[in-house]
Amino acid sequence: MTVEPYLKDGAEIYRRSFAMIREETDVARFDPILVRVVVRMVHACGMVDLSDDVEASPAFGAAARAALHAGAPILCDTNMVAAGITRARLPRDNDVVCTLREPGVPERARELNTTRSAAAMELWGERLGGAVVVIGNAPTALFRLLELMDDGAPRPAAVIGIPVGFVGAVESKVALTQHASALEYVVVHGRRGGSAMASAAVNALAQDEEI
Repeated sequence: MTVEPYLKDGAEIYRRSFAMIREETDVARFDPILVRVVVRMVHACGMVDLSDDVEASPAFGAAARAALHAGAPILCDTNMVAAGITRARLPRDNDVVCTLREPGVPERARELNTTRSAAAMELWGERLGGAVVVIGNAPTALFRLLELMDDGAPRPAAVIGIPVGFVGAVESKVALTQHASALEYVVVHGRRGGSAMASAAVNALAQDEEI
């Protein structure tokens, strides 16, 4: 069997991909910033129906953009999320932080009887105030963020809360949308989520040009 001819031009592949996403994805209910976020997330996962499950607080896009342009750090639950953020897109050379591999995190996870991703958030400290929080893997990290808010921790500017999974993922996203702290958020309801979509959302927020 021989390989059929296929498109090799990277720029044209990029152009056609986003043209197809915009044609096939219903983004009519989103503001312009959220349109970019949704389109980027669909590009990352290949599922055009993802837009049906996206919910965001009314001021999420503006709050997240303002924080990034003010130089706010981007706090990530896993290194996979951090690795997917395109540093060249960031408007103020923003710090991208993941504390998952810091010394003491496994011990702290045992003390708290939780995952390392949730325990690693204890090290964010004052950096949490005004930050953009990105949770793409661990529902426990999203739950822990809400617990920190209950404990009076500094308030982040915006939360990208799209952990993936079967245990706690659905519930953690609902909890974020209903929490008394009224954080600015975007979620993908249901089990879908993950590192690629989470970092794609950050990249979309950081860009100025249309796609």
